[in-house]
Amino acid sequence: MHTTVIVFAKAPVPGLAKTRLAPALGADGAAALAARMLRHALAQATAAGLGPVALCAAPDTTHPALREAAAACGATLAAQGEGDLGERMHRAFSRHLALHGAALLMGTDAPALDAARLREAAQALQQHDAVFVPALDGGYALVGLRRPDARVFTGMRWSHAQVMADTRQRLRDAGLRWAELPAVADVDEPDDLVHLPPGWCDTRPAATPAGRRA
Repeated sequence: MHTTVIVFAKAPVPGLAKTRLAPALGADGAAALAARMLRHALAQATAAGLGPVALCAAPDTTHPALREAAAACGATLAAQGEGDLGERMHRAFSRHLALHGAALLMGTDAPALDAARLREAAQALQQHDAVFVPALDGGYALVGLRRPDARVFTGMRWSHAQVMADTRQRLRDAGLRWAELPAVADVDEPDDLVHLPPGWCDTRPAATPAGRRA
């Protein structure tokens, strides 16, 4: 069963991408890190060898870094479109699951989400309706489905520490069987920079307050 890997990403524009890292890296540094994380995510999606790779971008597909990153790995490029995160993810799943038997959707914020983890997620999806890689901050870094199901996404409140917990309740209410792989760290806040691979970022925060969510 071919599995499409969908990568969700913002254009690496200063003031748009990774804005919560700007206090530590500056707007330009945060955007440069976003571009590197985008390339890494696409490289891992391609290396997994599961099937087609699709880059779904926001706010649109015009930024050269998006086109270059997609072309470098042979990924298709499309805009995420309108709506909140849940609406955009459901739209992407509906589009790709009309063509393929399974799909994984990942962001670019978790460097530990590598090709091996993607293959593990695809394997788990063969026996379950859904698969997730939770994030240590309470959300999730990857979701996989075998059929689109708006109940997983519609009307969700995003960007808080109970996203994965709320999702589990939705899955139970919908009677869906799901698998969870070990949690990974998202790099969203200055304190999260310690989770970057060596050499990815020259700037580290000397001291930061407790992480806050936008």
